[in-house]
Amino acid sequence: MLLKGQGRRAGDACSLACTEISDEAWAVIGPLFPVARTIGCPPVDRRMVVEATAWRYRTGAPWRDVPERFGNWNTIYRNLNRWSAQGGWAGVLEKVQSLVHQRGELDWVTSIDSTIVRVHQHGATLKGDIGVSVELQEVRHGVP
Repeated sequence: MLLKGQGRRAGDACSLACTEISDEAWAVIGPLFPVARTIGCPPVDRRMVVEATAWRYRTGAPWRDVPERFGNWNTIYRNLNRWSAQGGWAGVLEKVQSLVHQRGELDWVTSIDSTIVRVHQHGATLKGDIGVSVELQEVRHGVP
């Protein structure tokens, strides 16, 4: 499982911050992220950025509300965007899907409920008989 709900033991290296992604999952996805540059600003810990991103999307909180234990929210956001543009997140998805598919646990069944399909904003105020076929309108009005 990629996400964990529990914290870690007090003796672990990242006992305060690493609470979202298991060590097993990080061993699989960690190498898929871009290598840190050796010039410029000191690189941020890749795992902390992924942990913070997982926390942010799990909670639905705004970026500015990411806890300080993960680091600067703007740095996390910029890394997320840069990795997305470089295809890093797509690579993670492909890798995880392939591993789950190899174990026979991937199910591609999709269900779409009509309650989530919305009409376009310009069609929401149209009268009920607009868009009905001409043949149906003729039958309705008694025209042969």
